[in-house]
This record gives sequence, C-alpha cells and structure tokens, in this order.
Amino acid sequence: MGKLGSAVYNRLVMIVPYAWLLIFFLAPFFIVFRISLSATAIAMPPYEPSFSFSDGWAGFMEKISTFSFDNYSYLIDDPLYFNAYISSLVIAGVSTFLTLLIAYPIAYGMAQAPRSIRPTLLMLVILPFWTSFLIRVYAWIAILKPEGLLNQLLIGTGVIDTPLIILNTNVAVYIGIVYSYLPFMVLPLYSSLEKMDGTLIEAAQDLGCTPIRAFWRVTFPLSLPGVVAGCMLVFIPAVGEFVIPDLLGGSQTLMIGKTLWNEFNSNRDWPVSSAVATILLLILVVPIVFFQNAQAKADEQGR
Repeated sequence: MGKLGSAVYNRLVMIVPYAWLLIFFLAPFFIVFRISLSATAIAMPPYEPSFSFSDGWAGFMEKISTFSFDNYSYLIDDPLYFNAYISSLVIAGVSTFLTLLIAYPIAYGMAQAPRSIRPTLLMLVILPFWTSFLIRVYAWIAILKPEGLLNQLLIGTGVIDTPLIILNTNVAVYIGIVYSYLPFMVLPLYSSLEKMDGTLIEAAQDLGCTPIRAFWRVTFPLSLPGVVAGCMLVFIPAVGEFVIPDLLGGSQTLMIGKTLWNEFNSNRDWPVSSAVATILLLILVVPIVFFQNAQAKADEQGR
C-alpha cells in the first residue's frame, strides 16, 4: 500500500504542473489562435465564426473550413506591425541591459554585506511592490515633466538653465522600465551571488589574479544563472509592456503592447489583435525553448 501511495503521489506531482499549463497557458493560447483565424464581424464577440453546441458536427466542420491566415498576411503586408515588433525588442533589450548594469552592483553589495543586515536590504529591494505599479508610474510623470522635481532640482543647483524634455520620449520609457523591473533583476542575481563560496576569490588572488580579473574569471561566471534568469524576467514582460510606454512615452514611441491595445479596444479588430498576440508569444517562447534545450545539453555534457 505504501508503494502504491508513493506511485500515485509521484504521478500527481507530475500531472499537476502539466494540468496547470494546459488550463492556464495552452487553452487560452488556442482560444487566441482560433480568434486570429477568424474574420472581423459587427457582432458580439466581434468576429466570426462563433461556435455553438447546437450546430452539430457538420456545422462545426463547416465553420472550421472558413478559417484562414489572412490576418497574418495582413500583418506581414503592413510595416507598422513589423516596426512595432522590432522597436519593442530593441527597447526591451536596451532596458534589460541597463537594468543588469544597475542591478549587478546592488546584488553584489547585498551579497557581500553582513548577514545580519541582508534581510533588511532584501526588504528594501521588494519594498516598491507594496505600492501600486500604476501609482509608481504616475509618480515618474511628476518627476520627469518639464516643471517636475528633476528639472526643479537641476535648475535650482545651476546644472541646467532650461528644463530638460524627458517625458514623452524613449528615455522616459527606459527609466520607467528599469525602475519598475529592477527588483526582478536584483533578486535572482542576489540568490546566485549569496551562495558563492568566498574562498574561491581568495584562491584566485593567491594564484596571481587581480581583484578585477578574479571577478571576471570567478564571480561573474558563477553568477551567470542569476544573470540569465534576471534578464528573462525583465526582457519578456518588457517586450509586451503597455502601461509604461503609454504613460511615459510619446506618440513616436512604438511598442507592440500599445499597438495590440489599439487594435483590440480602439479598432475592435479582435482577429488582427489575436494574430499580433500569437506572433508575439512565438517570438518570446521559441528562443527560450531553444535556449533551455541548449542549456540542458550543456549541463549533461558537463556531467
């Protein structure tokens, strides 16, 4: 009975995550993909065909035959969507790089701090999460606008004579993304650096490495799992970010999140917006799958 219970438990442990993915990831994805193959209609919901159990199997197959990839062809023909994808990837990539540059020293300092104050430093990192994300973005509007706190400080100290135009530019978008997603980069970096054995640095220095060289030869390679995890946690949501570019960016800020919002709510074109979302998901998921497979093969070879 004990072996049977253990076997059932092991199967449940395997089934639960797959069931979670099926219900909350694959099922919504197939619904979005199915809408992307439909046509726009003046109805509710605003697409056709819509299925009903009363249609029967013949009616179901007849409606399936009306599906087409015209919406995807439309995305290819219209340069707006291609430019939005490229702009989103560039902004997310630059923001991720800037976040890494800022977060690494913070995480390294936390890992080197006395153990007694590490919990306090960790709490300070996650403290912004206690405030609404929307309120924090609105706070940056008050800071970055021409008559905002930043310009008042710079003018008051004599650094500049005229206000800087930061709000409604890509610079403001970078600032908003870096600030908002900084904890997502700091936490995995701190987790990797905090576990590192300090005697390895001492051994490298005893063998003739300078502190800088020891950092690049020992510390940074050992922290790569945290770097990769942090970059993914920042880059993936930053690509589809909508609130920050909408509030802090200007009319020239082109990101796929804003484009998706306009198609879904302003134009009421659910099929096209679903096609945009499907392609965005593939852009993000496919490279991650290849990376994880390559990482798994590298780990196997390392063993």
